[in-house]
Amino acid sequence: MDIVLYFVLHQPLRIRPIIGYPLGATPSNPYELFNWDLNQVIFRRISEKVYTRASKILLDNLKMFKDFKITLSISGLAIELMEKWAPEALRILQDMVETERVELCAQTYYHSVTWLIDSEEFIEQIREHIAKIREVFGYIPKSAENTEFIYNNDVACTLAKLGFKTTVTEGIDWIKGFKGSNYVYEAYGCNIRVLLRNYRLSDDLAFRFNLRTWDQYPLTADKYASWLESSPGDVILIALDYETFGEHQPPESGIYEFLQWLPREVSKRSRLKFATLYEAALNNKPVGIIDIPPWSTISWADERDLSAWAGNEIQRIHLDMLKLLYYYAKALGGEYLRLWRLYSVSDHFYYQATKTGPAGEVHSYFNPYGSPYKAQIVYQQALLILSEYLKSRIKGEECKFLENFKAPPELCFYSLKTGVRACSFKELLELINEHRDLIEYHIREGHIDKWLRDVLLAGSLEEALSKCSQSSSKA
Repeated sequence: MDIVLYFVLHQPLRIRPIIGYPLGATPSNPYELFNWDLNQVIFRRISEKVYTRASKILLDNLKMFKDFKITLSISGLAIELMEKWAPEALRILQDMVETERVELCAQTYYHSVTWLIDSEEFIEQIREHIAKIREVFGYIPKSAENTEFIYNNDVACTLAKLGFKTTVTEGIDWIKGFKGSNYVYEAYGCNIRVLLRNYRLSDDLAFRFNLRTWDQYPLTADKYASWLESSPGDVILIALDYETFGEHQPPESGIYEFLQWLPREVSKRSRLKFATLYEAALNNKPVGIIDIPPWSTISWADERDLSAWAGNEIQRIHLDMLKLLYYYAKALGGEYLRLWRLYSVSDHFYYQATKTGPAGEVHSYFNPYGSPYKAQIVYQQALLILSEYLKSRIKGEECKFLENFKAPPELCFYSLKTGVRACSFKELLELINEHRDLIEYHIREGHIDKWLRDVLLAGSLEEALSKCSQSSSKA
């Protein structure tokens, strides 16, 4: 049986609450909203306890046990922060990769919710992440995950089109085609293999390891290896946050000792062997096809759905606001799109979840604001500041913006009366050239000027044509 140890490394940039700022002193630059001091303190602490200390244990095991293998999924943002605040931790990870027994998995660069916003942006963030992995580690990923194992058939097929051979998601009993978590599957509609997370064995480490009321406490490496050995199937995917080792489970819990001894205990059992994600996917024959349509999208969080990020009305409103701002940031490009992407980090939405029970406790543990309602206010204020910031920059780059901006369908100009439709300034000019008789009515009635003013932020048609001579020459 293949044992795949899959660890996700990610840290967000937390937004500073503007509640309490003096009147008139609210930051106008969204970059100033990120709480750099707090983010640095938290990142350095986690780097010391996890990215350095736990990684040293794994590196020692990689050197000691030649059949020991792991898979890491490191967000681009986490790599950036290591480069800035924890270069030693990054060097250890590089040393681990150099053993050639560590697979690096691709993901969205910002560990973002971008799949819920725009599929093309999702692809761009995956590509950006691949480039960063190649630059820092000299490695080209063959496997990929969506943030927090968010998955449906479309996610799988998008990753397949990007050339990936393997992906992952949560093992859930109700999945169509499910025959157990410990097998390899094929995705519905495309050529990519899927491994399912064994959430019981994964959560034994992630959540129950230090739970003294648990009937299996304390959990030792020997006991855990025996559970692996007695499990049915071909492959066991143990997937969890890397921060489990020293941060979520503190050093005094014995988590370091567990990590140190697990490879030794597994090596004692002839039925078990370690494998990377890619190896396990290709070495085991798929037992069937899993079919998860978009309306049944799953993840590894909470109730195994999207409710951790879109479970309440405020979260969904903020997703809609972020999606709207995406089209403006994309048209501006460069640092403005980068700024928008920092807002797309999944953690910002995770903090806003109004969950109760065990799931609520987990959200509270991660929430830096102490309350999901405060998190909602903080993020909404940040979105409004981002909106004003982008608007001010559009005024300084109006012609570039008009050339690049394409509105989403709900903001396109459309007339039931004449049947004309335009989603960009370029399309509007084409209408003027090719269907002057139809568009003339809307110009005369002021409909075009209103659309330009409200959606393209461009004033009147006459002003836009006058300012942007290159565009006007196309007319």
